[in-house]
Amino acid sequence: MSVLRMIYLALAVVGAVVPMYFFMSWFFENGFDLGAMMQAWNVNDAARGLVWDLTIAAAALTVWIIAESWVRRDWLSLVAIPATFCIGVSCGLPLFLFLRARPVA
Repeated sequence: MSVLRMIYLALAVVGAVVPMYFFMSWFFENGFDLGAMMQAWNVNDAARGLVWDLTIAAAALTVWIIAESWVRRDWLSLVAIPATFCIGVSCGLPLFLFLRARPVA
């Protein structure tokens, strides 16, 4: 495995662990209430702006993943889509780059 692929993989792992730490901390403190979490994401204009920024980035990443997977016939790369929406762009983007950087038969 190349150094670049190892960096992408490390970033994907860190991009999964760090957000999940904060999400789980919030859930332990406030209970598993997705509605309350969404309210917390919209507590002020700065938080709302960040949510929209990440939502638009996730949508753009999803379009890119689908387009690249279609052209390259690399269906495994599609796993980066649920990683993006279930964990975040911080995991989905480096995961997709990791998968895209591998040789495709």
